[in-house]
Amino acid sequence: MSGPIGYYVHHQGDGHRQRALAIAKAAPGYFTLLGTGLTGRTEDIPYLDLAGDDAGCSHPDGRIGIGTSLHYAPHDHDGIRQRVAAISEWIFREKPGLFVVDVSVEVAMLARLTSTPMVYVRLSGSRADPPHLDAFRAAVAIIAPFHRDLDDPDVADWVRDKTIYLPGLSRARRHPVSSGNTILVVGGRGGSPFEGDDIAAAAIATPEETWRAIGPVTALQHVPPNLSIAGWIETADEEIANSGVVIGHAGDGLVNAVIATGRPFICLPQPRPFDEQTLKAKRLEALSAAIILEAWPPAAAWPGLLRRARNLNLSALRRLHDPHGAARAAELLKSLAT
Repeated sequence: MSGPIGYYVHHQGDGHRQRALAIAKAAPGYFTLLGTGLTGRTEDIPYLDLAGDDAGCSHPDGRIGIGTSLHYAPHDHDGIRQRVAAISEWIFREKPGLFVVDVSVEVAMLARLTSTPMVYVRLSGSRADPPHLDAFRAAVAIIAPFHRDLDDPDVADWVRDKTIYLPGLSRARRHPVSSGNTILVVGGRGGSPFEGDDIAAAAIATPEETWRAIGPVTALQHVPPNLSIAGWIETADEEIANSGVVIGHAGDGLVNAVIATGRPFICLPQPRPFDEQTLKAKRLEALSAAIILEAWPPAAAWPGLLRRARNLNLSALRRLHDPHGAARAAELLKSLAT
């Protein structure tokens, strides 16, 4: 290998960072993470913090059209100019043997233009648009951070054939359940927070249950005695592992943690580009691995929903996990880098 393996970490949500850390920790000394907002959040893994790209766009949403080879390339954006310069300079200086992109079509093409072998992380959703297909073609390999059975049936055969499925790219681990009756509501960084009053109403409707909310939640008018609000915490994986039922969206970080810990899951997918969460949730439902809801239900529905969740066959969820996924991914990337 001529240099470290670069790993680009997208800043939307926290699943990309968690996945990168799981892989990098499995191969100490091999990886450098590149992304926005990484300072103080990579433990002992080397990193390069990049300027942001989501402020000051001269175009209302920055997109230049789905029929082109790019998703996001606004004009006159200093943050993007700084990012491109910093990534290019790092590649020139470190001469990486491989560059992993998780995720960005633009960064993928930049890596390829700088004469660097590139691996693209393909997420769930409908990604048959020209920019994604160009990135897939340019990659030496495609990684799907989920089990093959969670893939969308409409994925093109050539994309599927080029894909290496690597479930288990999570730092979450199964632990002895110490509080198996706790109903854990998990909010993520990548979308809208849960409504605190909705959670409170659900807790009031199930007084025999202990409820706990972590992550972003809107302000509550009243907190019932069987509900605690913890806010953002760095030990979410442990809380998920020790919960009785997990309630949350269909973001990568949470879904991977739920699969890794094998907890009953009530999933409320949020709208995302390329229908990422919606299609992922449909596959979980098709495999009987979770209960899927389109919206937060009325308070009176929660006793029955919790009973249904506890009656899920958790073997359907557990078979989607590989406890050695991060180590397998690290070994694969090291071999591609050489």
